[in-house]
Amino acid sequence: MFPELIKIGDFSIHTYGVLVALGILSAYFISIYLTKKENLPVNKIENLFIFTTIGGIIGARIAYVLEHPEQMKSFIDYIAVWKGGIDWFGAFIGGAITAIYLIRKYKLNFWKLSDIAGIAIPLGHFFGRIGCTCAGCCYGKPVPEDSLFKDFAIKFPDNPNTVAPPDIPLYPTQPAEAIGNLAIFGILFFLYRYKKFDGQIFSLYLIFYGIERFLLEYWRGVTPPIEYIGLTWNQVVAVLMIISGIIINIYRLKADN
Repeated sequence: MFPELIKIGDFSIHTYGVLVALGILSAYFISIYLTKKENLPVNKIENLFIFTTIGGIIGARIAYVLEHPEQMKSFIDYIAVWKGGIDWFGAFIGGAITAIYLIRKYKLNFWKLSDIAGIAIPLGHFFGRIGCTCAGCCYGKPVPEDSLFKDFAIKFPDNPNTVAPPDIPLYPTQPAEAIGNLAIFGILFFLYRYKKFDGQIFSLYLIFYGIERFLLEYWRGVTPPIEYIGLTWNQVVAVLMIISGIIINIYRLKADN
């Protein structure tokens, strides 16, 4: 893979950081495009986007540090998000808390904004997972020799800037999730014009991504399953996302009628 996009002497630009930045920019532009279609105040949405992004990054790093304390050797390791090592559900929770606070403060329409988020999030997440592929974080389990997926396995080089174990065929969790996120974005962007009520797109995002992530966790080699239940904590959160999406869909459909 390509953990470093540019390296000149001791100076390097990490591919992961560049792709995360592209993800944030793409999510921003699609958010502003949909904001104008919804006739919402652009200046307030821009502030909301900036602070929600910051809250998401902080939440993502906190969750990753709590999940992987063995990787934290120095103070820099705790904040080195440019090298990879952020947790998606931590980002979702941190961003959601920040967004809810600011939506209440700015007195904005929560459900209209949730639909915008339901489209912007998977688009930005797509670029982020491509970045994960380059950095080798969020890697998959080793692929058995007799597996049907052995031809799709990926190997990471022995590079100090790559997190994944080197030269071992691994399940391609990062590109698989990137493709899934891009598909979710395409489907929801198409359905947006046909939505029957505000909040429907966001509820579908919760359901679609929850299913995707739940299934992909069986491939991932990063998070061990929780004792007694046999599921990772990411799968537990994914199930809660699916249930929440179904509840929101039913509640908003009844409210709209």
